[in-house]
Amino acid sequence: MAARAYWQGQIRLALVSIPVEIYSATRSGATIAFRQIHEPSGKRIHYEKVVDGIGPVDPAEIVKGFEYEKGHYVLLEEEEIEGVKLESKKTLELTQFVDAHEVDAIYYDKPYYVVPADDLAEEAFVVLREALRRTRKVGLGQLALRGREYVVSLKPCGRGLVMETLRYADEVNKAQSYFREIADITPDEDLLDLATSLIEKKSGRFDAAEFHDRYVDALRDLIARKRRSKTGKVEVAEEEAPARGGSNVIDLMAALRKSLDKPGAEPKDAAGASPRATKSRAAGAKPPAKATAKAPAKAAPAKPAARRPAKKSA
Repeated sequence: MAARAYWQGQIRLALVSIPVEIYSATRSGATIAFRQIHEPSGKRIHYEKVVDGIGPVDPAEIVKGFEYEKGHYVLLEEEEIEGVKLESKKTLELTQFVDAHEVDAIYYDKPYYVVPADDLAEEAFVVLREALRRTRKVGLGQLALRGREYVVSLKPCGRGLVMETLRYADEVNKAQSYFREIADITPDEDLLDLATSLIEKKSGRFDAAEFHDRYVDALRDLIARKRRSKTGKVEVAEEEAPARGGSNVIDLMAALRKSLDKPGAEPKDAAGASPRATKSRAAGAKPPAKATAKAPAKAAPAKPAARRPAKKSA
């Protein structure tokens, strides 16, 4: 395998040990890197590591230190840090199995691909993978990676496994502190029907390749325009501030209806066909030459704002 393994060790399930390697499942996307420039001279700004009263120092003279009180440090050598004994540095022991939906998505951090380290490990690896798939469970354990120990999950992915590092409970802010001010109201049924129809109209199969970083594209365009500019300046369009404050029921009803009537291509499934066309073919009907968005039959005349349920106090 061309890529370099991020970690090598073993997965342990009771008395069974499986030698494995893990590889990063993601990579950094396209970004625009900026340098800090001294404008009068046009030259790059550099940073030096300095000591108060001494000035710039040799990198070879730098060690890690823990400040146990103001101005007092315990100095640690790299060998001493590496020498910390922790079984999870080389072994991922699966200590618990849970249903996948029991782990909230907010706890997931970074994914890694897990593969057997050699041919001898393949049989046990496949048995673990298929057992997880059959039980629809996610394995949990702890693993030390790059200076800290993580909670990790393990689940099947095609012919291999995916390991994901998880955040600890104290690393996740409690949602209640952000959501408590949201009023406990019951949405208008007609508005809910329209919103549901809009969601169904835009539903489709997820394809990550359909999305790209438009901000990077815009920055590249800006840089290209600046290079072509004879004055070194480009016109910057003013961005309109988004409207704030809640809309009344009539405005929301009109906006939802307008969204449903707005022409546009429907999302497509994996075979490249729209869900509506696929459904028509399944019923034996010919797909229409041109799909036309229709307002749902459930849509009722706009109701006056006074009929909207009153908000309860938070």
